[in-house]
Parts: sequence; structure tokens; C-alpha cells
Amino acid sequence: MPPTEPTDTPSPSKAGDAVPRVSDAPGIRFEKVVKRFGSNVVLRELDFTVAPGERVTLIGPSGSGKTTILRLLMTLEKLDDGVIWIGDRPLWHQDKGDGKLVPAGQKHLHEMRKQVGMVFQQFNLFPNMNVRRNLTEGPVRVLGLSKDEANARAQELLELVGLSDKIDDHPARLSGGQQQRVAIARALAMRPKVLLLDEVTSALDPELVVGVQDLLRDIARQTDVTLLCVTHEMHFARDISDRVLMFDQGQIVEEGPPEQIFGSPSEQRTRDFLQAVLAT
Repeated sequence: MPPTEPTDTPSPSKAGDAVPRVSDAPGIRFEKVVKRFGSNVVLRELDFTVAPGERVTLIGPSGSGKTTILRLLMTLEKLDDGVIWIGDRPLWHQDKGDGKLVPAGQKHLHEMRKQVGMVFQQFNLFPNMNVRRNLTEGPVRVLGLSKDEANARAQELLELVGLSDKIDDHPARLSGGQQQRVAIARALAMRPKVLLLDEVTSALDPELVVGVQDLLRDIARQTDVTLLCVTHEMHFARDISDRVLMFDQGQIVEEGPPEQIFGSPSEQRTRDFLQAVLAT
């Protein structure tokens, strides 16, 4: 049985030390992006931009295509049409020098993936590795860090998320909240310039949600990593976001600062969605 989690309250004063500011954090740009699954068109010529260092949250009903956006950015799904940019470089394409974009090769995709980190709904930790190796395997193998440097980074990040005493434990010995904290630390260990959050509290027991949300707020406020979040937690979306995008049927219905979207949305579809979500 996993041990009882002692606390889910992070140490906010250390976030700035453990997660350095990313001064050259790139933005994200979708240009006429189309994604289909068979005959189902999930994204319909989608256009949107996340500015460098901006914190943007996607809200909307399940099945509207929000997580597909994150999976395209992680190259877990391949787009069918359009162009996705991270900073000034296309993700799924390469410029051969004449301004014409062609489909990217694996080397290009591998390099671009280094800029993007993702925290998944179901943690996705490596069960055969202890917490230390979960945090150091990527930096050593992908970024080429020495083991000493990777270990030092892992220890800093585990202190940030309040789990420095769990560094030698395996995921099976951790509670859900602890596993999600390790997953957040693992994503940050790669020093991503873009961080994606996919319903990161939905698999947690209610009493653990607040602690993980507080940790993510702390990271968002004290770094300038470009942040794109998908969540059904409207209070979390309001607190963490510079801008909120209401998403439905593969398109953006409405966007604006959180005080506008949650206080006086202009679209009836947004009002209906928020009334249904906030009433539950």
C-alpha cells in the first residue's frame, strides 16, 4: 500500500532557485492546423498564438480537441494540415533554405522535442526506476548532462516539490499526489521552454488537488516558461492564466483575460459551458 502523504503544501520560496527563469522562452503559433481521426475532424483550421512566457489555459467540453493540441505539440500525434511553430521554428516542418516548408525528419523532431515538456493526467512515471532515475534519465540521455549535474538538478527540484526524502523510492510506494509532484519535477528537469499541462489534477483525490495546484501556480508566477494548460478546474484556470481560450468543436469560441471570460463572457456557448461546469 502507498504511504499516507504527509503534506501537499509546497515550499514556494524555493521555486525561483530550483527553476531558473527562461529568458529566451519561445512562443507557440498554430496556423490553419487540421487534425482528423478518420472522418472525424477534431481541429478545423485552428489559428492561435501563445506569446513567449505567456500562460494560456484551454477550457471547453470533453472531446472538443483540447488535449489533441497538446499531443500535437509533443509530437505524439501528427498534424494533417497547417503549420505549428515553436518560437521561430516550425515543429512538424523544415525550411530547406528557399522559404518552402517540407515535412520534418526525425532529427529535427528530436531537437524540437527538447524544448517542450508535458505533465500528463496519469503521471506516466517509469515504474521500474526510482524517483532519482525518473528525474535524471532524460537529462543524461537526451540533454547530455553529467550524472552529477543531473543528480544536483533532481535534488533541487524534489526539494521544490516537497519530496526530497523520496528520491530513492519507486513510484509504487508514492501516493497519487506525490507521483504527480514527481511528474512535474521530471518535466522541469528537462528545462523546457514550453510546458504543457494536461488535466494534471483530474486523477487525484480531492484533498490532494489544492497542493498540486498551488505548486503549479508558484512555478507559473516565478518563471517565464511558456505555459499551455488544459483543465476543467475553473478556479485554477482563473488563477494561473494570463489568457483563457474557450474551445469547442475544434475551434476557439472566445478568448480573453480570465476576469473577462469568467466574469462577463460575450458568447452564449461560453456562458452555457461555465454555468454547467461551475454548477457541479
